[in-house]
Amino acid sequence: NCVQCRQTKVMLDNESIPYNTVDLSTDEEAMAKVKAMGYTSAPVIIHNNVHWSGFRVEKIKDLIKKVKSDTHA
Repeated sequence: NCVQCRQTKVMLDNESIPYNTVDLSTDEEAMAKVKAMGYTSAPVIIHNNVHWSGFRVEKIKDLIKKVKSDTHA
């Protein structure tokens, strides 16, 4: 239910970028994983070896470009 999570989803949805949603408040294993990665806030975006936490517009735009270029390669 976080605003940053919703905004991240909106950006990805607008570009038809598929993603999996994991609710950290109910998935203890996922919460432990993101904590082990050093993150303390959501959303946590993980794509291949790239990951970050929070609503970061430029990083999301870069991810969208990367996914689209990989899809068309």
